[in-house]
Amino acid sequence: MPPLSAPLTNPRSDRVKAVRALSRRSVRERSGRFLAEGPQAVREAVQHRPDCVVDVYATPAAAQRYAADILEPALAAGLHVHEVDEEVLAAMCDTGSPQGVAAVCRVLAAGLDEVLDRRPRLLVLLTHVRDPGNAGTVIRGADAVGADAVLVTDASVDVFGPKVVRSTAGSLFHLPVVTGLAFEPTVERLRAAGIRTLAADGAGDRLLGDVDLLGPHAWVMGNEAWGLPEETRAQCDEVVRVPIYGRAESLNLAMAATVCLYASASAQNG
Repeated sequence: MPPLSAPLTNPRSDRVKAVRALSRRSVRERSGRFLAEGPQAVREAVQHRPDCVVDVYATPAAAQRYAADILEPALAAGLHVHEVDEEVLAAMCDTGSPQGVAAVCRVLAAGLDEVLDRRPRLLVLLTHVRDPGNAGTVIRGADAVGADAVLVTDASVDVFGPKVVRSTAGSLFHLPVVTGLAFEPTVERLRAAGIRTLAADGAGDRLLGDVDLLGPHAWVMGNEAWGLPEETRAQCDEVVRVPIYGRAESLNLAMAATVCLYASASAQNG
C-alpha cells in the first residue's frame, strides 16, 4: 500500500475543528459536506460513491486492519487519505468511538426528477420524521428491500447528520435519497407519475395484507409521536395499518416501515 500523508497529531488544528464542525447542520448546509464515521459507512462510501468522498482519515491500526477494503480502494481512486492518531480522530467525530476511520463526504445530490425518470416501483416518503435513528433505519430498510429511493420532506430530520448517517450503516451510499421536499407537491408529482401513495398509520381502514402492492407505490411514513395528521392521510390514495395480533399498543416508525417495505418487496418480487 502506498504511504499515507504526514500524520495529523494536533487535535486543536484548524482542519480538525473544520471536520468536527460538520456535526452542525448549518455548517453542513453551508459547506455541502458531511462526515461518515466508522468502517462500515466509510467502506460503502469508498466502494460505491468514491466521487463524493473528499478525505479519508484513519488511525495506524485502522489503516492496517482495513487496508484491503477501505484504504487501498481509496488510494486507487485517487482519494486523499490521512493518518491520524486516536485523539485527533476522536476530536473530529461526533461519537466517542469512531472505530479508527472516518471520511468527509460531499452531500449526495439526488433530485425527484431523476428518480421519477427511472420509473420507480417502490419508494418511501418520510414527512415530519424527527428521530435520527428512525430515519436512518428506514433508509437502511429501503436499501435492504431494493426500494428505488427514499424521499424526505423539508420538515424532517437532516439525513446527513451524524446520527442518521451512522444508523443507515452505509445504505446512504447505495440508493438515492431526495431531501428538502414539500409534501403536497411531492404527492402530486407521484400521482402524475402513476405512483400510488400509501399512508402507513394506525388509523388506517385497510389492513396491510389486503392492499394491492404489485403496482408502483410509495409508502408515506410520519412522525414518531403523532403519526400522520388527518390532512396528510387525506392527500394519500390509501391509509393502511399493520395488524397487531398481540398486546403491543403499536409499532415504532422504523419497525412499521420495515414490515410495509418487506410486504411490498415480496409482492413485487414474487
